[in-house]
This record gives sequence, C-alpha cells and structure tokens, in this order.
Amino acid sequence: MTEPAVDGRPTIPTIDDLEQLRAPLTRHCYRMLGSAADTEDAVQEALVRAHRRLDRYDPAQAQLSTWVHTIATRICLDHLRGARRRALLLGSVSDNGDIGAPLSPDHWVEPMPGALLLGSGSGEDPAERAVERETVRLAFVALVQHLPPRQRAVLLLREVLGFSAAETAGTLETSVPAVNSALQRARATLADIDPVAPAAGPSDPGSDELVQRYLAAWHAHDVAGLTAVLHQDAVTSMPPFAWWLRGADRTAGLVADSDACATDRLVPVDVNGGPGFGQYRPDASGVLRPFDLVVPEVVGDRIGHVITFLGTGERFAEFGLPPTVDPWT
Repeated sequence: MTEPAVDGRPTIPTIDDLEQLRAPLTRHCYRMLGSAADTEDAVQEALVRAHRRLDRYDPAQAQLSTWVHTIATRICLDHLRGARRRALLLGSVSDNGDIGAPLSPDHWVEPMPGALLLGSGSGEDPAERAVERETVRLAFVALVQHLPPRQRAVLLLREVLGFSAAETAGTLETSVPAVNSALQRARATLADIDPVAPAAGPSDPGSDELVQRYLAAWHAHDVAGLTAVLHQDAVTSMPPFAWWLRGADRTAGLVADSDACATDRLVPVDVNGGPGFGQYRPDASGVLRPFDLVVPEVVGDRIGHVITFLGTGERFAEFGLPPTVDPWT
C-alpha cells in the first residue's frame, strides 16, 4: 500500500497501489478497444509504464487513478491507429440459411469475463457498481465503437470516468474547447445511431429470472417458452459470421429446430458483468466439450439480442468454465 508521508513529503505509490487499478483499467481499455487480447496488452503496458515512471508522479497534480488512466488512454489511442471499427452486427438481415464465410476477428467486439472487468467489488458503492456493469455490457461497448478514437476517449473519460474537461484535455494533450466540441459531436453521433437490435438500456431487476426461463426453454427446445422471453423484434447473431436474423419466432425456431444443439448443454457464466452461458457440445465419444459462448442481452423485461460467439471454446478457462460437464447438470 501507499507509504505514509514523511516530513511532509508526498507519499510514494507502490506496485500494490497500481495493481489495485487493474480492474478499472481493464474496463476502460476494453470500452476503448472492444478486444480481449488488445485490452490485456494495453492494461499490462499501462501498468508497466506507470511503474517505471512512478518517480515522475506528482500527487499534487492528479490522483494516481487519473494519472494511470491517462497513460492507458494514450496507449489505447496508439492501438487504434489504423484499426477497423469492431461491431456485434454487420451486414443486413439474412433471409436464408447461407451464413457465408467467417470474417477476421478484428471485425468483432469480443466478450470478456466479468471477473476481469469488475474485480471483487467489495466495499464499493452499489450505484457506482451498477454504472460499471452497464458500461461494460456488450451493447454499450459496441455502441461507442461507432465513434472515432479520440471522440470515444473524450466520451468515456468525461461521462463514464468523470474526468473534468481540463483533465480530459490534459490526457489528450488538447484544449478544453476542443474537448467540449468533441463531446458534443460524440453525443450527436450516438443519438443518430438506429440500433438494429432493440435499444439497450438498464436491465430489469427480474432479468435473472428471465435468463433462467431462457435456459430452461433452450434445453427443452421449447419454441413457445423461448418466444415468450424474447422481444418481438429480437435479433440473433453468430460472430464471426455476418449472418443474423430478426424476430422472436425465427430466433426461437433456430434453437428449437437445430439438430446440432439437440444434445448440447448451457452452463451459466458471467460475461461482461451480466448473464451468459458456456455452450458444450458432445465430441465423438459423447463427452461434452467447450463449444462457444452465448450472451443473451437483456433489454427491459425481455431479451433483445442473443449473440453466439462461435469458436470461443478455447477461451472457456478465462471465464472459469470447466473443460467438460456432466450431460445432466
């Protein structure tokens, strides 16, 4: 922990002080980058740089968190030079069963383990915790990817992290008027975006029960049960394919009529601070192995978007999911 002041001299942050910022930095870098691997790299680089520069840190000029987030923001902006915009949905709604060819990973916003994004959370303000969860949801992260990198940084620093205009200007090495202008443009851009899936908002307090109903209906291949928990215009998508469908009946039918899912099992897991599932599929010997991650995005009192991240079985260990499961769990 931070060493006590000696003879009025500023305290010197320690490695432990920096390490306590790992979860907040992970949230910030993930919102900026939308990529699991890039986020991990940016956070580690930010902590290493901060440790090397601790002798330059002046607590009279900024809080440690502000100073380290400034380092992380600049690293993220470097990562984003020349990068394509990541998304959860690409192309137009599909009217047939041809899912096409998979797109490269840099097209997509990637899921993240809630434990990495939120940490332990012990002793934190419940209202702040709720904001943290809402602003790492897949729908939110995908939304801010519509912004150019510097506008994205301004929006996140000002409206999520609570930086002042002056602090944001210092972070981005620009002027306060430029920050204010960028924030206005960012807000206008986001206001003009017409979401394909039902618009994301704070999830309903009954979302846990809703997701449990989805889970039971999914395992039972119950079309009526699945339809009942989905928005009428719910969307289902399967990154890395640009293919997607709209409509509760079509989404429910896709699951219920799929022979491939007949013997699969879903295991609940925290994805991006909210409900998700690890989908297990039997191998040639009948053992249920990791297949993909499934995220039902809850919007109000219904599920608005079901995202199946195909090919993510290799990431199950990151999410604390086991290598195999019992068929009847």
